[in-house]
Amino acid sequence: MIIGTAGHIDHGKTTLVRALTGIDTDRLPEEKKRGISIELGYAFLDTPQGTRLGFIDVPGHERLVHTMLAGATGMDHALLLVAADDGVMPQTREHLTVLSLLAIESLTIVITKIDRVDAVRLGQVRDEVRDLLSDTRYAQAPCFEVSALPAQGIDRLKAHLFAQALQASGRRPLDAGFRIAIDRVFTVEGIGTVVTGSVHAGQVQTGDELVLAPSATERRARVRSVHAQNRAAERARAGERCALAIAGLDRQDVQRGQWLVSPGIAVSTQRLDVSLLLWPGEAKPLRSGTPVHVHVGACSSLGSVARLDGDGDDSLAPGTWGHLQLVLREPLAAWRGDRVVLRDGSASRTLAGGEVLDPFAPARYRRTPQRLAELAALALPEAAARQRALLQAAPWGVNLARLQVIEGQTTPLSMSAADEAGISVIQDGQVVAALSADSSDQLREQCLAALARFHEDHPDEIGPDTGRLRRLAAPRLSEPLWNSLVQDLLGQSRLSQRGAFIHLPDHAARLSAVEERIAQKIAPQLMQAGFEGAWARDLARDTGEPEPMMRVTISRLAQRGEVYQVVRDLVYDAPTMHRLAQLTRSVASQQQGTVTAARFRDATGLGRKRAIQILEFFDRIGVLRRVGDEHKVRTDTRLFMD
Repeated sequence: MIIGTAGHIDHGKTTLVRALTGIDTDRLPEEKKRGISIELGYAFLDTPQGTRLGFIDVPGHERLVHTMLAGATGMDHALLLVAADDGVMPQTREHLTVLSLLAIESLTIVITKIDRVDAVRLGQVRDEVRDLLSDTRYAQAPCFEVSALPAQGIDRLKAHLFAQALQASGRRPLDAGFRIAIDRVFTVEGIGTVVTGSVHAGQVQTGDELVLAPSATERRARVRSVHAQNRAAERARAGERCALAIAGLDRQDVQRGQWLVSPGIAVSTQRLDVSLLLWPGEAKPLRSGTPVHVHVGACSSLGSVARLDGDGDDSLAPGTWGHLQLVLREPLAAWRGDRVVLRDGSASRTLAGGEVLDPFAPARYRRTPQRLAELAALALPEAAARQRALLQAAPWGVNLARLQVIEGQTTPLSMSAADEAGISVIQDGQVVAALSADSSDQLREQCLAALARFHEDHPDEIGPDTGRLRRLAAPRLSEPLWNSLVQDLLGQSRLSQRGAFIHLPDHAARLSAVEERIAQKIAPQLMQAGFEGAWARDLARDTGEPEPMMRVTISRLAQRGEVYQVVRDLVYDAPTMHRLAQLTRSVASQQQGTVTAARFRDATGLGRKRAIQILEFFDRIGVLRRVGDEHKVRTDTRLFMD
């Protein structure tokens, strides 16, 4: 368990930690000289049960609340200190606000310096503290009265913290991806770069590979050694203070506020959709466009707020919850369920706090009823319930692979949502995207209606290709889900496909008598041309037909899916194109699903230019997908496979 201090400056936070643990957390020369905490301090205490408690000592100065926030986000339990001779002070109130908005689960009140006051004054401070807590989640928090010099009440407080540690066991998720919020980075001679922070989720051990987030490019590090709760360990887990010696990143590569996380869950975002409470003590509503300081984990960033709900009201009233989008100036990393705190633009007071719902917040359609329903689903506490509600709320489907990253999970999500899906996308045996049955039915009808309109408007064409039909029927549906929907309709014989073109089963584009004659003339020439293809001008010359009429006929045949123009006027017949597609897949099967121009050139015997033209054509029609200098075979289409 990680225990943090909170309270006004000079109310005895560092002295109390030293009395409990024997460790002085003020380590900087400036802290020693001035007698105040400037940076986060750390101490540890062994329990009778054999576990170890970690303490985070935060500064109490009003100008260092941002540092206090960096430490507070890792706390499981907080000690709110109030000096008996001072009573409740400004930073007592602000630190309590921060703890409340961070939803720190449990709190203990510690009235310090009781040796300096009489019983009457002590009673007054007790009443002040109870009044302060009366309208908060900590109204029933236990209160201890102590003096560090001379020691009074320290043993009772220590026993209480041991009991709290037993209750806190198991609260943090150990089965999620590993995440540590970095609050210190330094170099140790002979060891290298060391990062420290609070582990928010998961587990890590020596030899694990981690990813830095946020980062413009993927930066990886290998764990060389682990210290958990200030002692060497093979493994560190959620709810512990952790120091990691890492290889692969230099000291200057890492900043406070970044995270080291398991591969596959790294996030870098400048838009967060959040559920937010404006602190009841605020005098004014929080309006859209207000500049704020956004604190998540150990990171802070300037940004602005935008109200998403509210029935046209763009402000959030004090003491009320709402869905807001935070638009940040600099990228940060966050995951669903992370706590977020807002301070005003001048960083002089704490305004609001709540929970991250979606770190991949959209810039468009962010206030639609469908989007608000999705946010309501993401706010549900149970993962399975979130998936089911999200599936029903998302008319364009749920990207489960993306949701897995949002949730910070390295293992595939429960398929509870996919089990109820009408359409799903499967990759490597896992469902990675899904549409609800209702949405699937609606989109099927939209697809058929859009295709019927296309046939009515373009009676001479066989039909659009699948990409064009998606733009006509469901432009916001992801391409993998769209392809699954089309394949489903083809399997039901509600759609037909000729080459790359989709049409209703009872629709066919007809050729004129002249076009039929030209088609019969060029058929043997295209077959003979093979992988090289034939140019329209050469076909016109060899058949004695006018070039303009040849181009019209080729266009009509292409609309029917009987020939293909790889580039303008370069024509292939359907059987040849089918063989080229099969050859492409064969080459790719030997190279983990990818094919390069050089390998395809060698397999076909073509020149490099022609090989590239064919591969780019396959990219356009959906047989391949361009990734850098390579072309990956798409598994979500059956084009040229029958």
